[in-house]
Amino acid sequence: MAEPIPLPTDPLELRSLEYRPVKVRGHFDHSKELHMMPRTMVDPAREARAAGQLSSTAESGAYVVTPFRCTDLGITILVNRGFVPRKKVNPDTRRQGQIEGEVDLVGTVRLTETRKPFVPENDPERNHWHYRDLEAMARLTGAEPIFIDADFKSTVPGGPIGGQTRVTLRNEHMQYILTWYGLCAATSYLWCKKFLRRPPAV
Repeated sequence: MAEPIPLPTDPLELRSLEYRPVKVRGHFDHSKELHMMPRTMVDPAREARAAGQLSSTAESGAYVVTPFRCTDLGITILVNRGFVPRKKVNPDTRRQGQIEGEVDLVGTVRLTETRKPFVPENDPERNHWHYRDLEAMARLTGAEPIFIDADFKSTVPGGPIGGQTRVTLRNEHMQYILTWYGLCAATSYLWCKKFLRRPPAV
């Protein structure tokens, strides 16, 4: 919810800015867009209605990631323009939404991801990206390994729906449970050994 700041290009600074809104100006290179899939659209209202349901009817599709040449910075970054349904993944089906010319964008900084268990490997040959591997994406497109999610206001008729940032906070509850129960068990064992299993007095 913070005010967007100009995009920094220092990798060390960017590491501390995940989920921070930033602003950039430049133009897209639609010829090198990437597709992160399968994805469902982030829709807080729908997700609130579906809370507690065992199944979801959300439509599957992809996030469209497009190289963006930053005019002032002189670098190319990667921008997740947003969600498109599966039938609109092919850019030929959404020519109206392929923005031309310079635009101002606000987006959220995202860092690279490591592949989680059971998640397939990325398939650059088929342009199927299952997780954000910024180094590989940057090599393929000629961009810097800098990635932002464009906000909802970036949405244009016929184009991807912006604002697709899923905020995931670290869940360390299991680690805490194991730590404290482990300490409890160790303390109980030592207490029993000291006070309940004393050798009989001679």
